[in-house]
Amino acid sequence: MKVLIKPLSVNDAWQGRRFKTHKYKAYESELLFRLPRFSMPQPPYEAFYTFGLSSILSDVDNGVKPLQDILSKKYNFNDRLIHKVTIQKVKTEKKAEYIEFEFKHYAPTHEDIP
Repeated sequence: MKVLIKPLSVNDAWQGRRFKTHKYKAYESELLFRLPRFSMPQPPYEAFYTFGLSSILSDVDNGVKPLQDILSKKYNFNDRLIHKVTIQKVKTEKKAEYIEFEFKHYAPTHEDIP
């Protein structure tokens, strides 16, 4: 189903300046430390994110923006070059939460073009 409306950006959705919380700063620092060396494919990108969550009640897209911003910082790419994203959440035990990601070169197929 197509709805003819311009999507609202995160920047336009909030008034005033947003600041990183202490939790975000700690998460960013820890994730930057844990992320492996990785070579990005040629842009544009297709991203695949899996979030292993102990609470399946979380929205599927809650972790995307912080993760994507941190990945772009670590691997030195602009996230506006991501043209397609697949997001999945998986129920896991407490203290077994995880993030899984993959990037591929995005080459649209006839299914991707309206």
